[in-house]
Amino acid sequence: MREVFQQELREVQDRLVEIASLVAESIEKATQAFNESNVTLAETVIAEDDRIDAACFELDELAIQILARQQPVARDLRIVVSALRISASLERMGDMSTHIAQLARYRFPEKVVPKKLRPTFVEMGRLDVEIARMLTELLRTQDTAIAEAIRNEDDKVDALHLSVFDMVLGESWKGEAVDTVDSTLASRYHERFADHAVSIAKKVLYLATGDWIPSDS
Repeated sequence: MREVFQQELREVQDRLVEIASLVAESIEKATQAFNESNVTLAETVIAEDDRIDAACFELDELAIQILARQQPVARDLRIVVSALRISASLERMGDMSTHIAQLARYRFPEKVVPKKLRPTFVEMGRLDVEIARMLTELLRTQDTAIAEAIRNEDDKVDALHLSVFDMVLGESWKGEAVDTVDSTLASRYHERFADHAVSIAKKVLYLATGDWIPSDS
């Protein structure tokens, strides 16, 4: 029974890695669709979100079955409960990718944000893609150095997010109302995507080290 239980725990980890890979693919496509006004790619991201949702649901069902059958305790219990929470964050990351793609679809054939902000969003998207790739590797290896790297990259996303708000609220801003709304929404989606990755990184750090990092750290 113990061997079966360990196999089930490995399956949980494998499924988390698989979902993270889907999320990384999603944000990469969404970022490209957003920056290039590629409506075909945007539609692909939106359609493929169902696949992420289904994978998260299946993982949750597996975790619940493990809790019911195996009644894990101590670290094993933390692994299963953490998997449920990580799954929820990954699902939300997929949603953020979808929201970014939806903005590209809504504004097609125009670009979503004004020209002066486009370099900022290109960099923000690049960082989100890098974070998603690192997150996949973190879930595969539980390498604590990767968790720290994700937090560092998130700081850069936060700084860019604030710069967008400074721009659209500044006296020199000449954008239309729709430009203001689209820019702030898109910036928020990028920022929340990275935040969810940091939340997952903290959970993985806790499992690896036993040390919990407060939310404001």
